[in-house]
Amino acid sequence: MVIFRFFYSVYAILVFNLLMVLLGPLILVPSFFPPGGTRVSFFVIRKWAVIWSYLAGIRYEVKGIEHIDADQPYIYTFNHRSFLDAPVIPMSIPQEVRALGKKELRRIPLFGWIISQFAVWVDRKNPDSREKSIQKLIRFLTKGHSIVVAPEGTRNDSADPLLPFYNGAFRLSIETQTPLLPMAIIGSEKVMPKGSLLMWPGTVQVYFSAPIYPPKELTPHSIETLKAKCYNRLEAMILTHE
Repeated sequence: MVIFRFFYSVYAILVFNLLMVLLGPLILVPSFFPPGGTRVSFFVIRKWAVIWSYLAGIRYEVKGIEHIDADQPYIYTFNHRSFLDAPVIPMSIPQEVRALGKKELRRIPLFGWIISQFAVWVDRKNPDSREKSIQKLIRFLTKGHSIVVAPEGTRNDSADPLLPFYNGAFRLSIETQTPLLPMAIIGSEKVMPKGSLLMWPGTVQVYFSAPIYPPKELTPHSIETLKAKCYNRLEAMILTHE
């Protein structure tokens, strides 16, 4: 079984990289000609995710899509347990989005270069980097783009449903008056566990919650209250559907 999983993982990674080489130019080139070009880029990214998932034997079940208004920008907050969460985002969210990502991902050859066109990189240990990333995300939101944030800050390999949340997404929500939209990803860690490149065919379930609207004023108390509300909502979704 382990040997089969190894060869399956090698196959899935090779297919992923082959598609990246073939489709990368179709993602990168249009991205330099917004806004129409970015729509083309996101279309190709979704096709990349769809084709790779199909060839790798990974399926997705998405529920709660009726909570999303295509004309409304959101701050999507999700539980992060696997590298496989990355293709889940374009597969399940019916909007163009920008994602907040750890700076280490930028160093991955070719992949980091492609994703840099649609991500805001942050060094969470550096206060200046965190502040610059917040300002970039504010600009995206004010232009009507949705963003995706993993408020735990890293992948969760603990026994708890969620790690403690950082404040950034909730500060953004209040400052820009953008609703939060919790997004529970169930089963991705079974297909590709944290800390391992070994994979296995399977089904990933995605559940969207109703939006959570921010208070009108930004205060330390309002951030903590909004963060707790989002944490409790996402935790309940995970515990209900796992």
